[in-house]
Parts: sequence; C-alpha cells; structure tokens
Amino acid sequence: MAAVELEWIPETLYNTAISAVVDNYIRSRRDIRSLPENIQFDVYYKLYQQGRLCQLGSEFCELEVFAKVLRALDKRHLLHHCFQALMDHGVKVASVLAYSFSRRCSYIAESDAAVKEKAIQVGFVLGGFLSDAGWYSDAEKVFLSCLQLCTLHDEMLHWFRAVECCVRLLHVRNGNCKYHLGEETFKLAQTYMDKLSKHGQQANKAALYGELCALLFAKSHYDEAYKWCIEAMKEITVGLPVKVVVDVLRQASKACVVKREFKKAEQLIKHAVYLARDHFGSKHPKYSDTLLDYGFYLLNVDNICQSVAIYQAALDIRQSVFGGKNIHVATAHEDLAYSSYVHQYSSGKFDNALFHAERAIGIITHILPEDHLLLASSKRVKALILEEIAIDCHNKETEQRLLQEAHDLHLSSLQLAKKAFGEFNVQTAKHYGNLGRLYQSMRKFKEAEEMHIKAIQIKEQLLGQEDYEVALSVGHLASLYNYDMNQYENAEKLYLRSIAIGKKLFGEGYSGLEYDYRGLIKLYNSIGNYEKVFEYHNVLSNWNRLRDRQYSVTDALEDVNTSPQSTEEVVQSFLISQNVEGPSC
Repeated sequence: MAAVELEWIPETLYNTAISAVVDNYIRSRRDIRSLPENIQFDVYYKLYQQGRLCQLGSEFCELEVFAKVLRALDKRHLLHHCFQALMDHGVKVASVLAYSFSRRCSYIAESDAAVKEKAIQVGFVLGGFLSDAGWYSDAEKVFLSCLQLCTLHDEMLHWFRAVECCVRLLHVRNGNCKYHLGEETFKLAQTYMDKLSKHGQQANKAALYGELCALLFAKSHYDEAYKWCIEAMKEITVGLPVKVVVDVLRQASKACVVKREFKKAEQLIKHAVYLARDHFGSKHPKYSDTLLDYGFYLLNVDNICQSVAIYQAALDIRQSVFGGKNIHVATAHEDLAYSSYVHQYSSGKFDNALFHAERAIGIITHILPEDHLLLASSKRVKALILEEIAIDCHNKETEQRLLQEAHDLHLSSLQLAKKAFGEFNVQTAKHYGNLGRLYQSMRKFKEAEEMHIKAIQIKEQLLGQEDYEVALSVGHLASLYNYDMNQYENAEKLYLRSIAIGKKLFGEGYSGLEYDYRGLIKLYNSIGNYEKVFEYHNVLSNWNRLRDRQYSVTDALEDVNTSPQSTEEVVQSFLISQNVEGPSC
C-alpha cells in the first residue's frame, strides 16, 4: 500500500482556533474585526461553511468590514463563494455596499484630496469585485461615485484617475448592455486624455480602446470594432497588467473572427488563453473568459465538437467560482446551449442544448428585468431548439404548442433587438432570419419569404455580399423555395451561392455544405435532372469522407498549454500584418 494512502492529517491548531472563534462569534464579533484581513476572512468563511448566512450578511453589509476583507487577495475565489451565497439567500449585499459607498463619497465631498484619493482606491477595488462577480448595476453606482470625486479636483492626478474610472465604467456598462451610456463614457475618457496630452502626459489607452472594441462588437459595428482593436493592440507595452493584455487579445480575436480573418484570430485567442492560464490559473474567472472566446473562435471555424468541450470547461469554472444564480454562469450556459444545438443539429438530440438554454433564461430572469437585452439571445437559442424538437415531434398538438412558444420567443427577441439596435443591424437581421425559418416550419410560406429577404438585405448592406451570415440566410431562402414553394430555378441559384461562400470561407469540409448539397439533390430529383443528382451524391460522399478526417485528433485545450511566441511577438506579428508599426513590448 502506498504511503500516501496511510497519511492522516489532523485538524490543525489554526483551524481549531478559527472554529473556536466562530463558536463564540456573538461575544467575539468586535475582536474579530481587529484581526489581520486573512484571518478575519477565514472566520467569515467558516460562518459560510456552517450556513450562518444571516450573521455573515450582517458583517459583509458593512463597508469597512468588506473593504478590509477585499484586501485578502489570495482568498478572492472563496470570497466569491460567500458573496454569491448571500445574494442567493436574498441578502442584497451588492446593493447595500454600493449605496454605502455612494453615501460615503457624498460625505467627503468637502474633504481634502488625500481623503478622496483613498476613497477612490477603495471604490476601484469594491467596484472591480462587483464587476468581476457580475453585479454590474451596483458596480456602475460605485464607479460613478468615484468619477464624481475625480471631478472635484481639476488636477493631473485626478485626470489620470478619471480615465481609469471611465475604463471601469465602460466595462460594466458594456456588460449590462448600456451601450448608449457606454459611448458617452468613452467620449468623457477622451476629454481627460486630451487634458493630459496638453500637459505633456499620456495615459495608456489599451484598456479603453479594448472596451470600445467590445462595445462596437456588441452593436455589430464590426468594421469599427476591428479598427479600434488595432489601436488597442498598438498600446500593448511592457509593464501593462496581464489582465489588460488578455482582454485586448480576446477582443481583437473576436473582431478578427467576424471579419473572417481566422489565422489572426487563432493566434490572438490561443495566446490569450495561454496567458490567462499561466498567470491566473486554470480555476480563475479570467481563464474562463478566454475559454468562452476560444469557443467562439472554434465554433466559427466549424470545429463544433471542440467548441462544445471548451464551452463546457468554461461553464464548469464559472459554476465552481460563482455558483448557480450568477450572470456569468448564465452567459456560459447560453454559449454551451447554442454550440450543443449546432453540434447535435443533424442528430435531433437537443435535450442537453435545451437544458442549458432554459438554465440561462432562468438565471437571467431571476437577476434582471424581463425586458433586459441579455434575454434576447438566450430566448433566440431556446426558440431555435424548440423549433427543431417540434419538427421531429409526431404529436400534432405538441408540435403546434412548441412552434407557438418558439414564435413568442423569437418575437420577444426581435423586439428587444430593435429597441436596442434599431432595424438596420446584424442582430435584428438574425432575428428576422430566425422568424423566416420558423414561419416555414409553421407553413406560413409568404411570411417566411418576407423575413428571409429582409434578413438578406440587411446583412448584405452591413456585411457585404460574401459573408457567412449572408450565406446562412441565402441557404435558408433556398430551402424555402425548394421544399415548399417549388421555385426550383431561384432555389438552385441560391444554393450555389451559399455553397460558394461556404467553401471560400471555410473550405471543402465546411459542415453547413451538407444541407445545401442535400437540398440540391432533392431539387434535381424534383425536376428530373438525374445526372446532377448523381453528381451531388458523389460530392456529398466526398464531403463525408473529408469531415471524417477533419478535427479527428485535435484537443483544443491541449493545443493552448504552451505558446510558441512571446506576447511581444504575437503583438508585432498582428501589427505587421496590418502594415502598422507598433511600440516595443
């Protein structure tokens, strides 16, 4: 028997002491607050472990206590556990702390600059924690209070602080889908940057430009997002916090994905994943952030199976850190739901995808208002899944019920998107396209045609004639004409166009080609062109052989355990490819 199996570790003296203090918590409460922050936190964590959430909540709702606990940096993941448990228990600790900090700032408005500076630093740490935990509205309140303090002194130090505050504020507004306010925040940051520049000072703009890239990406302004990601990459220099570098690489990768520059996207996101794992560890939320964006890349390059595995890994990390009813967990559920839906599309087994879609919606509606924009994409994913389940259903009544539920979800998503982005936007176009597919399943063919044409027109104007999104909508309209409206000539042209775009972007083994090839086989059968039927049966057989060889041995996580390039080399390679001269890292 191995020696390690015989090893027994008794309760340490330290743990015994912590337990004794907790057993006498009522009498020891004041003394506990005088302990060093690490020991003080361990006492509170023992309260959490014993389920004494009311007592823990009374401690954490006091700003001085929580601000001190936040200084125990090596306990941050455990603090997230405690905090989420309190929120789930109904203790509104995030709101209480944000309100307390806001009041504190109003009280010290007339105090000297040093007092304000100390409060701003406390606010940055508190707001940063709330932001990391996904409580964006409360974090926003904290950062707004910090910004108010910054404006009370027209001095260089406070201009630097105001820029930093604007970056943090822009991040939480992006996370909470407050894009209009985010644009105002960016403009405010620029005014402070200009003030500094006039006095011969420069603040690093990498984080600010990275957040602007995220905002523009969320609004589907992909060309602008790409332009600003280049500017952010130019700002990556020696000494920049790893978190900023990782976030800029992530955003730049996503911008490259939607511009279909996949080689650049791959290099950027793989290095971001490597950096996050190497610096923060494999259980850290920042690592899960990079995994979600890695999954996005893999899904878009048609490596669907690996994207599912990566999204699952990201969800596992977020659940271990935050628990259940957290917005970060919800977004991971949604991403996994959609990738699972795509992965299982041909098999018709959607139970897993539906589970994650419903979990995402359940969490978001528990935390946020029913008209929050974050619900648009989650509802869209669930509607897509329900439609496929309905199509395979043999009970007519159940089929109609599922299709109607999908219809209601799609309409709700469309209204949320139009309210946030307007008619002329890629997200709105996607919802029109989804309605088109649903109307086809509901046998409302004229309405389906109208939706598909509207989606194609918007996407073509925004993305160009040969984008992946255009190909999707073109293929869906071809299917409508082929299977339900007998417009075979129009369908053939659309199928061939969709195939051409798919091959150009993803190559001969692209998964979406299967549906276009099968559509053409059915079409040529219908018009009696059996030579073409035989031709496309062979094409489909070759495609199947190619798919069997594709991605058969790739392990996406193993692929990012090491990085062949330094951060400097990754940045320079990207900038050289843009014909841009970047600063030395």
